[in-house]
Amino acid sequence: MSTEMAKKNQVEKKWWLVDAEDQVLGRLATRIADLLRGKHKPIFTPHIDTGDFVVVINAKKVKLTGEKWEKKNYYHPSGYPSGLKEIPAWRMREKKPEEIIRLAVKGMLPKNKSRHIILKKLKVYPGPEHPHQAQKPEPLKI
Repeated sequence: MSTEMAKKNQVEKKWWLVDAEDQVLGRLATRIADLLRGKHKPIFTPHIDTGDFVVVINAKKVKLTGEKWEKKNYYHPSGYPSGLKEIPAWRMREKKPEEIIRLAVKGMLPKNKSRHIILKKLKVYPGPEHPHQAQKPEPLKI
C-alpha cells in the first residue's frame, strides 16, 4: 500500500467568504492560513498547492486582545540607512485595515517560495462589499 500524492490538475479549488467582524485576529488568521494551504482537505500535499481561495470582508472590524491596538507596531524599512519605519496598529487600522489581516496570515504560512503563490489566493476588503460574487463563495463559520 502506498500513499497517493495529489496532482496539480486533480485539485478542486473552492471559494470561501469569511466575515472578520468581531473576530480575534490571531484565531482568524490561523483558520485562513489552513484554508489557503489546503490543510483541511484529505488530499493535502505540502509541495502542491491544494488550498482554496479566501475572501475576507469587514477587515476594519477585526479585534485585537489586550492593549495591542496601542502597543503593537508594524515595521518596514525605507531602504535608507537607519530608515526603519514603525506604524502602530491603531494607525494601520485607519490607513490600511486589510494589511493587518494579510500580514497576520503571511506570518503563518511557510517561509519558502510557495508563500507568495499562496498569498495571491487571499482577497481582503475593509468593508462588507467584494467583487467576487461570480465565484459564489461559501460563507465560513468561525
